[in-house]
Amino acid sequence: MDIILLERVEKLGQMGDVVKVKTGFARNFLLPQKKALRATEENKKVFESQRVQLEAENLKQKDEASKVAAKMSDVSVTLIRQAGEAGHLYGSVNVRDIAASLTDAGFTINRNQIGLINPIKELGLYEVRCSLHPEVSVNITVNVARTEDEAKIQAKTGKAVVGEDEPEVKAAPELEAVFEESVLEEIKEEAASEEAPESGDEGDKA
Repeated sequence: MDIILLERVEKLGQMGDVVKVKTGFARNFLLPQKKALRATEENKKVFESQRVQLEAENLKQKDEASKVAAKMSDVSVTLIRQAGEAGHLYGSVNVRDIAASLTDAGFTINRNQIGLINPIKELGLYEVRCSLHPEVSVNITVNVARTEDEAKIQAKTGKAVVGEDEPEVKAAPELEAVFEESVLEEIKEEAASEEAPESGDEGDKA
């Protein structure tokens, strides 16, 4: 389907560009979100008549987004979740959770603006991209921890607070050699006892 972009869309083009996209992508995302129009002759004329107004509005929104991005440059949100000793969450953290945390922190962000491809399933610090405008984005830190105290430790160290696996215990090389030698001696003794004739066999034959 051919469409006219009403704003910059990453990997597609700039405002006013006519591009070809999959029909499903246009109908399910671009058109409902008012990011594009069908590229009919009538819509092309409508767009050209409103281009100056659309560009002015886009510039205003971009400036506002840039101001918000400046305030969010060092933002970190903490999400407390239950997890096992190895750090695996009993559940996950998704875009809805992150958007809610940002809203609680005073920023109006919806889940469609959170660039999280897969849900977070382990404790730790994650850098997540927030798209405030088609031309403005900012990265925030998502701190997923079991407790507020552990979240502070993770923020300070940059690492997840998880239990350590028990170290593997290995015998010293000289002990391994002694063990192998004793095993060989036992095998030799067993073989020798099996080969020796039982006492009394020769006397019975006589």
